[in-house]
Parts: sequence; C-alpha cells; structure tokens
Amino acid sequence: MRVGGRLDNSNFSYDKRHPILLQSTHLFTQLLFTYQHKRLMHAGPQLLLACIRETYWPIGGRNLAKACYHKCVLCQRMKGKVVTPLMGNLPQQRLLPGGFPFESVGVDYAGPIMSASRQGRGCRLVKVYICIFVCFTTKAIHLELVGDLTSNTYLLAMRRFIARRGKPLHIFSDNGTSFVGACNDISAFLKSNCNFLSENMANDNINFHFIPAYTPHFGGLWEAGVKSTKYHLRRVLGNCNLTYEELNTTLTQIEAILNSRPLTPLSSEPSDCTPLTPGHLLIGRALTSLPQPDYQDHSTPLLTRFKRIEQLRQHFWERWSKEYVSELQQRVKWRSCKDGLKLDTLVVVKEDNLPPLKWRMGRVVAVHPGSDGIARVADIRTSTGVIRRAFSRICPLPVAPSSC
Repeated sequence: MRVGGRLDNSNFSYDKRHPILLQSTHLFTQLLFTYQHKRLMHAGPQLLLACIRETYWPIGGRNLAKACYHKCVLCQRMKGKVVTPLMGNLPQQRLLPGGFPFESVGVDYAGPIMSASRQGRGCRLVKVYICIFVCFTTKAIHLELVGDLTSNTYLLAMRRFIARRGKPLHIFSDNGTSFVGACNDISAFLKSNCNFLSENMANDNINFHFIPAYTPHFGGLWEAGVKSTKYHLRRVLGNCNLTYEELNTTLTQIEAILNSRPLTPLSSEPSDCTPLTPGHLLIGRALTSLPQPDYQDHSTPLLTRFKRIEQLRQHFWERWSKEYVSELQQRVKWRSCKDGLKLDTLVVVKEDNLPPLKWRMGRVVAVHPGSDGIARVADIRTSTGVIRRAFSRICPLPVAPSSC
C-alpha cells in the first residue's frame, strides 16, 4: 500500500511521490528506524523521520522516531540526563530558635586568590584561600584567610573561628581532604588523650557531618555564601593584588556587609520595623549601621541591663521565628519527584573531567532513602568496585542496550 498524496505533478521519484505505508507498531518498522538511526550517525528524531519519509510513510512515525532516539544507549550516554528527586526538607539544625549563632555551621573554601608577598617592587604573588563559616540558623558568615588547603591550616582557621565565635556543636562540609583530615586529627587527639582529659571534655567534642561526594547542591547554604563573597571581592579587587594584611582587612569588611543583609523581604510601610539581619542576632544591630540609643528601655525601667539585653535577644529570635522561618517553607526548585532509580538499573556516573563516552558504567545495587522516604543517594557497582553517588551524578540508561 502506498500513499496517494498531492505530488503527482512533481519531478521527484515514484517512491517519494507515493511512499510505502507502514504501521509504526510493526517489528519491521522498528528495525527500519533503528537501522536508519545508526546509519545517519545517531541522528535526532526530526532528521530520522525526514530521511525515512523519502521512501516510507510510517503511521505515527514522529512518536516512533522519538522513542528510537530515547532508547538508544549511546545517545543517552552523550545526553547525560540525571535524576532529579524532590527537594529535601531542611535539617533540624536550621530550624532551632533561641540558641546562639554558629552552633551549627557549614564550612567551605573559596579561591585561590593571588596575594602580594610584600609592598613595593620585587614582590611575588602567592596563592591564598578563603575559609567560609556559615551559621545554619542566622545565615551569619565568618571569613578566615588561609595560606593553603592542608588540614593543619584548616585546624588553625577553625581555632581562630572558635576563639571569636564560640565552639560549634555541628560542622557540615563536603568530602574535601582538608575537612576529612581535620576530623581525623581531632578524633585521634581525643582518643589518644582520653586518659588525661575529663570525661565531660572528651564527650563534648565537635560532631562532623560530610555530604556525599560530588554533590555541592547538598550544601547550598555555604555555596551561596561562597558566591556572595566572590561577588563583593571581584568588584573590590579588580586587577590589583593586595598583601595578606590588606586582603584580610577587606575580607573582614565584606563579612560585615554580608552579615547586614536582610533575611526577609523589605517592607514598603515606613512604620514597620527595620529588616532583620544576621547582625541583629550577633550584636543586636546591623554591622554596617552606627550605634543608636535604645529608646525601648524607657518602657521597662525595672529591668536590669542584662535582662534588657536578654529581652532584646529574645525579641530578635521571636522575629526570626515569625518572619524568616516562614520564608523557608516553599521549595524554590525540584518541586516534584519525576523519576527514581530502582535496583539493577543500568546507569553511567557523570564526571566533570571526562567526556560522556568515558563515564563509568554500572548497576544500582542499593538506594538510601532519607527521613522523608525519598532516595537521593545510591550505591553503584562498577568495574572498579562499589561507589556511592547522589542522583545528580547518575544518568540512567535504557533497559535494553541492544535496541539501538
């Protein structure tokens, strides 16, 4: 059977004027699309259908061309479409009011930045880095300038942070060698000196938490801090190279600016309160504002100064609970869970430093659901062993590799 059509008066070939009619569900039609897809060097659905229509006219051919393209293993490997589960709930450490800032912090590095060894002629440029500490509850930022990425330098930066902000209970970070090495050093110190330390001090160590490998979106809070710090630093530095002391002073000023950003949207009503900032929860006011007398103290003359300060702190935490926490309720992206990964699914592991055809192939051997029942991390058996990756690094492949 051939198509009648309206091309009888044209000079094209008979097969083009009256192509053979095919049913898209027939096995021959599917094999034809598969053959033409490979012959055309894995062409897309539009080109594949156009070439087949030179001789054949498949019914429902557009859907079959799309299905053939999406079932091709090689095309899916080059495309690299990852799984996007539903955005997870906020951790408990971000929703605990009434405490003190920097009880739970996230840590990350930014850089490198070129710094001058000294002023004047003959100076040489050295690489320095920025260690960023972000409070989970107040989003306050603490910046430390470090000389390298070793564990010892990170431990020194953390000691300076603790001396100024207090000892945190929880530290969240990625799997960088600096962070893991510092965690191992602290654990080894506590184990080797447990006989000399009191029991309370030995049990009062810092809890380290590490996100899965190659998952920066799991630490979006400190990644946003890195982005904001670089935003101001690029505009301040430009092409100049500051000395270590000048760069440290600049970072301290950037820290004050970042801690004076409003946590909630600004109100257009002039009679409303000033916007709540991380600086209010640190020192009682924005860090970039001038000190002002507190006229609210006149309404409570019987309170001592300590109680007034405590009342002011509780007032800010009450505003934090009413204004800021409500802004965290909605999911800004990943609002639906489209696809998941099942056991024995054939996948490739996405790697930034390799082309798609060199990504490792494997099968899912285990998934790890979170507290909300949605899995976001999976174990994959590859030719080199079992690795653990987040869904944002896993690209599922069609079930039948021999279909295309």
